[in-house]
Amino acid sequence: MAGPARPTFKAEIAQDYEAFRAKVTDIQGQLPRRLLQVADFALRHPEEMALGTAASIAARAQVQPSTVVRFAQALGYQGFSELQNVFRARIRDRWPEPPERLRRLQSGESDAPSSDLDGFIAAAQNSLGRLHETMPAAEIGRAARLLSRARTVYMLGTRRAYPIIDYFGYTFATLGVPALPIDSMSGLARERAGLAEDQDAMLAVSFTPYAQATGELAGAAVRRGVPLVAITDSPLAPLAQIARVTIEIVEADYAGFRSLAASFVLANALTAATAARRQAGSSAKGQPGRRSARSRLRRRPGSAP
Repeated sequence: MAGPARPTFKAEIAQDYEAFRAKVTDIQGQLPRRLLQVADFALRHPEEMALGTAASIAARAQVQPSTVVRFAQALGYQGFSELQNVFRARIRDRWPEPPERLRRLQSGESDAPSSDLDGFIAAAQNSLGRLHETMPAAEIGRAARLLSRARTVYMLGTRRAYPIIDYFGYTFATLGVPALPIDSMSGLARERAGLAEDQDAMLAVSFTPYAQATGELAGAAVRRGVPLVAITDSPLAPLAQIARVTIEIVEADYAGFRSLAASFVLANALTAATAARRQAGSSAKGQPGRRSARSRLRRRPGSAP
């Protein structure tokens, strides 16, 4: 005797995220409980749908991997990969190339605050508000402990993450923490990253769309036993899969231009915490050490790093 037919909603297969969201919203009352769990997860975590595997998404949604595949097929897709393409296209559309961002500004497609400056300020405020709400204090503490014990902190980040790494390097230097930024401009990034050993630590920063070189160099370091601290925007990001400590941070955007406000605030907090722990450790061992991070930050008005 044949079992119950699987539900299908194949008419008008959604080709983009907005159509997918509208369709799922329309049929949610008809979905079996397990498929509804997947649908709910997909709408609440679109970035993870774009970046994860069927197995990792199933684990987060608390279903079996086969249920994720059945959900895709119920909506008319050939399988999970075809459904995932809808979410990956959303990421590409959300973070367009610079010429497209400028076109959006010029054409007024950015929901028109009173000026573009207002828009960028609002994005920065939203980023900082989200950072305050999520408050990754525990992760910052674990990262600071790890980095403070390192002989040298190797710092890795390219493209949009590069100014954050550059700032980490500057601030660590002013606070007396041995650190080496790994830049790709010299063509020696692989060789410099290869100097990191298990007594050192690596700090890597990468945001969507993730730089392949960052993942490759960080992965090679982890395989050599180098502990990794990752700053990224999803628990399913490539760096998050291999890091000892992951700090998740998501920036708001205006017309496709993402803010870096929260990332720089995080850099301030992490460098100060690392230097303070390092100085405290030196004092406990009876070593002269440097002044604490907080005292250095307060050393004179207008001289903050």
